[in-house]
Amino acid sequence: MDCICDYINKPYTDYAVMLNGEWGSGKTYFWNNKLRDRLESLTNSDGKNYKTIYMSLYGINSLEEISKKIFIETNPTVSKALKKIADANKQGNVVPEYVKTGLDMANLFGSLNLGNDKIDYSKLFSTKDKILCFDDLERANVDVIDILGYINNFVEHDGIKTIVICNEKELATKFRNTNLEFKTFIATYILDREKKIGSKQEEKPLANMIDDKIAEIFDKVNAYERIKEKLIGETFEYIPEYSYILSGMIMKYEYNQGLADFLKRNTSVIIAAFNKSETRNLRILKHSLADFERIYSAIMRDYPNTPSKILKTILTFTIAVSFEIKAGNVSKEKLSQVKSNDEYMATIFTSSLVNDNSQFYLKEFDNRYFFGNDSKYKFFKFVEVYVRTRYFDMRLYKDNMQEANVSLNEDKVQNSNKYNLILSGEYLKMSDFDFNVLVRQVIDEIRIGKPKFTEFINLFSVYKYLIDMGLYTDITVSELKTAISTGMQIAASEIKVIEGDEYELDVNTYDKDVEEVFNTYNKIKKELIENLALSKATDLFKNLPGNIPQFYTDIMGKFAMLPVFSKYDMNDLYAKLEVTQNYDLYNFINLFGVRYKDKEKLYEADKKNLEKLVEIIRKNVSAKTDKTINSVLLSKIADTIESIKC
Repeated sequence: MDCICDYINKPYTDYAVMLNGEWGSGKTYFWNNKLRDRLESLTNSDGKNYKTIYMSLYGINSLEEISKKIFIETNPTVSKALKKIADANKQGNVVPEYVKTGLDMANLFGSLNLGNDKIDYSKLFSTKDKILCFDDLERANVDVIDILGYINNFVEHDGIKTIVICNEKELATKFRNTNLEFKTFIATYILDREKKIGSKQEEKPLANMIDDKIAEIFDKVNAYERIKEKLIGETFEYIPEYSYILSGMIMKYEYNQGLADFLKRNTSVIIAAFNKSETRNLRILKHSLADFERIYSAIMRDYPNTPSKILKTILTFTIAVSFEIKAGNVSKEKLSQVKSNDEYMATIFTSSLVNDNSQFYLKEFDNRYFFGNDSKYKFFKFVEVYVRTRYFDMRLYKDNMQEANVSLNEDKVQNSNKYNLILSGEYLKMSDFDFNVLVRQVIDEIRIGKPKFTEFINLFSVYKYLIDMGLYTDITVSELKTAISTGMQIAASEIKVIEGDEYELDVNTYDKDVEEVFNTYNKIKKELIENLALSKATDLFKNLPGNIPQFYTDIMGKFAMLPVFSKYDMNDLYAKLEVTQNYDLYNFINLFGVRYKDKEKLYEADKKNLEKLVEIIRKNVSAKTDKTINSVLLSKIADTIESIKC
């Protein structure tokens, strides 16, 4: 800002300055809320304060319209009635469109005898103590070169201080893409007339030759650079002060004190989500906060006791969805296809499947906005629908809020279990009486299988330590092993889904008792996996061939660690693959390499049946007399299975 003020303070200049920045980054906000007032506090050589004249070029169709806008602001002979309307409706010195249009009505200019002649408005105003600001240069419907030439008249001939606000990146795109089909046709025609198409001397691909010819004939970028060099003396890159602008956005919600306070307390959450969007579009952030106001108000009305953790997750999700959709990072369909939080949580596990782009995207989305967030409820479908369609679905809203609260309450119940006090070492802070009560209560929890399956080995280690130290004498180590084994069996029986390597433990110890319990754990886990695989294999393969997306979601999600191939009839699987569409069969080829990468135990469990599947494929394909794409793809599946190396 100081550099622009230095430009204004110079006695005479014959150039303009440019403020360059991306769309929505807050350039206009910066002008209206900081720069304009600062400039109007400066004085010219006559000791008069400058007056700024701001003009958005968005939608401007002629240079005359620009002159009209300046005329309204500068000419003292304008009808008082028209001037009053203009002053009453200006926002940051912006002239309303209906006032601009009114200039075409001669009867509004009582003191001017305009008649029916066309008026040259550019000759009807004085700008000696004015600073001109032209915004949205790239959004004008007039040729940019013509606009810059028009502005140059003020700058070079009259020395008027002038600021141009634009997005040069979009200007370059506009130059390239205007009438592209016509340009391509003309360029191709000329190349053909020059006998350069299909000639032996052709040194470049045709597409490159066409691009070069278009640049030679039509490219206005060079013309733009030439006039910019002549007109623009300095270009300043606008880098927003995000915290300052965000404070201004939040201040607008002071009428809703609860919301304003919540947003102030969670400024870091907002900025983090904004930064993760990897855009500078403050306009989208502004819209997302407006959407959150609607959501927050509904929650405070219907669920006033909603924990802050859920509200912060919803805030992050609202901002994330807004940026992903409105910044064009993803088509609306990608998020609309996700129906629930459960589906979202399951789908992000399938992102490594090469040919399923939607899964890749959701995994990236989760990593970008929710990395380090341990919430079990992140995808609020009612928010996604509201941001995408502007429809606030009350049924979805109530379902999501109830599910989110239940999810959080489950976490609280889990954290309140007595055994966590043993595992966290909190028992060391207790009185002897409370400690004795606690260790007996936790043993009861162990016997009924209440702890998480993975916690039993740690519990055994702590209790064995307490027994060895003489702090707990109600049970022997042998009896403790029996209680732990029984509890593990019960806890394992409650497990319905295995995701990732959550039950893989690595215990390195010289303690024979701990090693024995660890071996028991692995034995129970193996039985658990086999039983789950047996019960789930039919559920999984029933999705073939009709519901391939669900098959992928399940096999790379909740069945990722289950040896389901070992528990399914390979003849039946081959029959399903044989009637699967070629497109889906092609995607199926990649499945095996991804599924067994770095999973030697899983592969060993499935290996026997996979080898049987290869044998069935080879036999049936070789028996076919006609070669088809289907048979080729089946053979590739067999090749892929044989190439698996864990």
